[in-house]
Amino acid sequence: MLKLLLAAALLHLPAAAVQATTFTVTASDFNFTPSSLTINAGDTVTFKNAGGFHNVHSTSGPTSFKCSNDCANNNAPSGNAWSDTVTFPTAGTINYQCDQHAGMGMIGSIVVNAAAPPPITLGGYLSGNWYNPNQGGHGFQLEFTNFATGGTTFNMLAIWFVYTPVASTANDGSGQNWIYAQGSYDTTTNTVTLPAILQTGARFPPNFNPNDVRRVGTGPNPPDLWGTLTFTFTDCNNGTVSWHSDVPGYNNANDTPLPIQRLTQIAGTTCPAQ
Repeated sequence: MLKLLLAAALLHLPAAAVQATTFTVTASDFNFTPSSLTINAGDTVTFKNAGGFHNVHSTSGPTSFKCSNDCANNNAPSGNAWSDTVTFPTAGTINYQCDQHAGMGMIGSIVVNAAAPPPITLGGYLSGNWYNPNQGGHGFQLEFTNFATGGTTFNMLAIWFVYTPVASTANDGSGQNWIYAQGSYDTTTNTVTLPAILQTGARFPPNFNPNDVRRVGTGPNPPDLWGTLTFTFTDCNNGTVSWHSDVPGYNNANDTPLPIQRLTQIAGTTCPAQ
């Protein structure tokens, strides 16, 4: 049984916050400027009267409004310097007009794109087996744990079931390697970097001798570290892994993301809605 207590080497990236954007449409003369606008669901548009006798009145689409001095009283055109803000929560195309001058071409449209789903964050629902379908035969077993007893951080275990590279100093004749990584993770991000070790030398029971186990790696702290594994997830079933190692034979693709997808999911876990 592997026993490992390593200090975490985390790559902290803040979760991307989705913030609404406010756009401005100006009514003047016989035009809306801009007359065509593309926004995202949740964004707002401030309509302003810069001169003339106008209102802004939606004629089709998922968001209805009729504004001049405000948007609450079915407002008719007004010559005041009014300013009204409308929020667009639903995807679709909204057409609007100035009721006084629609026949003169004073119309506009707003295309509202669906809001992008929030990024996945690290958690137990990502536990399971992951692999690249184009490289079936090696892959990763991932376990996202809760707080350990008396602990203050969430911990992740990752085991990479893979093979010995050509010219590796780790070649023990088996042709197989288990690269083991462990460290804490941040539940507000979608990425984590874990320190990893590689142990070789021992044999299958009854010929197993714990004294035969040796680490293959470099670096004094922690001793004989193989390198690091970085996992990044785009959703509950897809992500990437990259690695960095100074051990000969393992460093030919350092820091190059390899796409991975879920192969199995732990019973009783459910992916969050996105």
